[in-house]
Amino acid sequence: MNPNYLQTPIAYLKGVGPSRAQTLQSELGVYTYQDLLNLFPNRYLDKTQYYKISQLQRNSAEVQVIGKIIHLKEVGQKRGKRLVATFVDDTGKMELVWFRGQKWIKENIKLNVPYVIYGKTNWFNGTFSMPHPEMELLEDHKNGLKVSMQPIYPSSEKLTNKGITNKVTSKLLQQLFIDTKAQFAETLPVYLLKELKLIGKSDALLNIHFPKSQQDLAKAQFRLKFEELFYIQLQLIAKKMVRKNKIKGFPFNAVGTYFSDFYNNYLPFELTNAQKRVVKEIRADLGSNAQMNRLLQGDVGSGKTIVALMTMLLALDNGFQACLMAPTEILATQHYNGITELLQGLKIKVSLLTGSVKKSARRIIHEELESGELHILIGTHALLEDKVQYKNLGLAIIDEQHRFGVAQRAKLWRKNTMPPHILVMTATPIPRTLAMSLYGDLDISVIDELPPGRKPIKTVHRFDANRLKVFRFLKDEINIGRQVYVVYPLIKESEALDYKDLMDGYESIARDFPAPKYQISIVHGQMKPDDKEFEMQRFIKGETQIMVATTVIEVGVNVPNASVMIIESAERFGLSQLHQLRGRVGRGADQSYCILMTGHKLSEDAKTRLETMVRTNDGFEIAEVDLKLRGPGDIMGTQQSGVLNLKIADIVKDNDILQTARHYAIKILKEDPSLSHPNNNVVSQAYAQLVKHKNIWTYIS
Repeated sequence: MNPNYLQTPIAYLKGVGPSRAQTLQSELGVYTYQDLLNLFPNRYLDKTQYYKISQLQRNSAEVQVIGKIIHLKEVGQKRGKRLVATFVDDTGKMELVWFRGQKWIKENIKLNVPYVIYGKTNWFNGTFSMPHPEMELLEDHKNGLKVSMQPIYPSSEKLTNKGITNKVTSKLLQQLFIDTKAQFAETLPVYLLKELKLIGKSDALLNIHFPKSQQDLAKAQFRLKFEELFYIQLQLIAKKMVRKNKIKGFPFNAVGTYFSDFYNNYLPFELTNAQKRVVKEIRADLGSNAQMNRLLQGDVGSGKTIVALMTMLLALDNGFQACLMAPTEILATQHYNGITELLQGLKIKVSLLTGSVKKSARRIIHEELESGELHILIGTHALLEDKVQYKNLGLAIIDEQHRFGVAQRAKLWRKNTMPPHILVMTATPIPRTLAMSLYGDLDISVIDELPPGRKPIKTVHRFDANRLKVFRFLKDEINIGRQVYVVYPLIKESEALDYKDLMDGYESIARDFPAPKYQISIVHGQMKPDDKEFEMQRFIKGETQIMVATTVIEVGVNVPNASVMIIESAERFGLSQLHQLRGRVGRGADQSYCILMTGHKLSEDAKTRLETMVRTNDGFEIAEVDLKLRGPGDIMGTQQSGVLNLKIADIVKDNDILQTARHYAIKILKEDPSLSHPNNNVVSQAYAQLVKHKNIWTYIS
């Protein structure tokens, strides 16, 4: 078959035409024969099994039963009538019910003749009933063409209104299989098919749309999922290899006085084993002549900043400058304060550049940066402005990567003749499955242990009815000199409502914690940056004991004396947000607490989130649960979910297939980086198409 045949516009398929073609395009994104072929069913109705009436369960499942109708009657109801049939087999009886089309049914139904019925069962008044069953005489059923597993395709109201029902979609696919004689080009090499016992491409497509049995369907799904994940991994790994071989980086060969002096004389504590391992991985990258592109994951408080600082010192030792970019002014300022404190006594010049730095101070920063007098620059997006020119930027560190787009990273590259080494840090633990798919082109380091002396935070869930007890506990903590956060949810759609919640909360706390004995800070998104900073500073200095805030404080506020985090309406937060907020406490040596406040009405998902928070402090375990609850698209936010516009694979449920696919992609590219070996012909062709179209399924058939 001519491979271009599948690029034929869908309007030309028998049974489609211009009007239907338009609806298929707008509703399902089906523009070509190819797109229709890759419209995989959501689920299947299993018609391979026949139930006895005595085997039926009260779970309103779709079932198939063989029996006879022995009696028909009309029953009056408020509006019109319903038709009820008594249906029996040798184990019991049930009712079949019709609310419309009764005349046709009455005229055509045969009594005491075996039928095969199919539909959803209901349990009512001690009897099973099936409304509007599909019915076929047993004799016809035996002789007919049996689709034993009936595919159910994605649909919408508009499709149904335009007459494109599930039956029609299925018919169109049957037509496509007739036109193509069900022959499709193979896209995986023979040796892979043999080694993994995969079925061929044509069989897989036939059995995904028209499976004869559960076994056939499982084989087809495995084959197509593997293929999808394999090509995504191949693309990511090839990208990584190109970067390592082609994009040269500055070789940092020296470990000089800055690094050694700091390590031996200024390091305030012994590094954990995880931190030592990560520093070693980074040093290997920096000395390799290739540009480093590494993702550093570590839970809140695991000590990423010290690793970042030691990496910067390696850049300085090799005669280069370094910069650190953070998503918010608060976080940038905090990095600046932390790093200047650690470097006290060392002759290293560090500056802070954010939107609120005055013009005169900026000018000095720009000059010192260009002359090389300034060693380390810390700041926000302001670092990306064209005016900011370095003498020789060797290392860029980006904190909380998911808040910066790829384009912004690229801007940092252009500051130099050769791109700087890049270290991306995140305190949002990314589950391994997602990291392999989204950041498969980055090397990944993980700090997976907390510094010694940190006590795990105790987390409890309390209902609003227990508020007085919770307030009593807060007073006890404040009396022994601790501080408290109270956080309210922020819901983008309605700032007015958020503000009202926050002010109501503030007033009720002010009533229970009256001045002058208690002092309260308040911080929210509608305040001016200076006012926010003023309130933050009061809390940091210990002048106020309670900080009432919206999620503004989610990232990076460090107050070791704050030991209690109360999260109001905790059911309205996502898991990763709850975990981030909890990480604001537990930064000192004292026992810290996180109290999740909710109403009594909770959805199942909300219960799972709260139970997970109470059960574990492990960010990676939390991220796995989050991924299962929300799916990959949501976790990464829209700007990156496009990478994972998966048609058939699910990176949570198909983690094992993903691991296998990655293993083979690495193996093939190691043995044959240019995919030029005859054995890899099909891979090379498929890969070329993939790069061209940016969408794996536009060519894979």
